[in-house]
Amino acid sequence: MLHLVRHADAGNRMAWMGDDFERPLDDFGQMQAEAIGVTLATSPVRRILSSAAVRCVDTVVPLGRALGLPVEIADELAEGSFVGDAFDLLRSLASAEGDSVLCSHGDVIPGLLWVLAQYGLDIPDLGRCKKGSIWELEVSDGRIVGASYRHPRTYGAA
Repeated sequence: MLHLVRHADAGNRMAWMGDDFERPLDDFGQMQAEAIGVTLATSPVRRILSSAAVRCVDTVVPLGRALGLPVEIADELAEGSFVGDAFDLLRSLASAEGDSVLCSHGDVIPGLLWVLAQYGLDIPDLGRCKKGSIWELEVSDGRIVGASYRHPRTYGAA
């Protein structure tokens, strides 16, 4: 399974006075991050990858702490990155053993889902990508064969 996590709530981008790359999670986002960690800690996760943006890394740190895994920075998951590079990363992880968690942004995740849909994957709720949500991509024989959307309220993060 591949778990595509949209970073948790980080407040209003326009109200943040610093570099957007450094924008942290707000209190609600911290709660969402903890709920994501609890939810995914029962999966056989072997790798946690994230955009380098503080709000993304902080979203998956609780999971990494729970599983004793580092959060690996992946430039392919950065906001504004080329979706083809993110898709190549997704395909390589689909071929690996165990689950992977990828934390990214509201432009990258829908882009990946759009590419998967172009390859014929039936994706219900295409376009849904609420902060703190999880897209679960089912993998079989190294191929992504299914997708389901988990709204944050379905696991106590809304």
